Amino acid sequence: MDPMMFDASPFPALIAWSVVLLFIHIGLQSVIATRELGSTWNAGPRDDEKKPKGKFAGRAERASLNFRETYPAFIALALVQMFTGDPTDWGFYGGLVWFLCRIVYVPLYLFGIPYIRSLVWLGSVAGLVIMAFHLIF
Repeated sequence: MDPMMFDASPFPALIAWSVVLLFIHIGLQSVIATRELGSTWNAGPRDDEKKPKGKFAGRAERASLNFRETYPAFIALALVQMFTGDPTDWGFYGGLVWFLCRIVYVPLYLFGIPYIRSLVWLGSVAGLVIMAFHLIF
């Protein structure tokens, strides 16, 4: 395997940016929960299983869980695209659609915007389907 092939692939950067988005999810969830329950709760062992009850804390947690449901599929598809090559760029475009939709999804979920949020989620799934379709056919 030629190590130079990774220099030409856009997938390492897309994967790296997806990790940034993962940390944004984790950080957002943590900041909102800590605001509600305090820094002592955040720094403690959380043995009492106390959970934040505010709507933004719940939405941040659910948005993060939703992200992590499709994230393994994105990583797997992006790595396969990177190793096998993507001469048509369709795999990259699918990954980009997934990534951009996942960015837009966060504020839509936090502010409780229905329907559009669901359409954006469907767009992210469509991005994964494009990536997979490119590999299968």
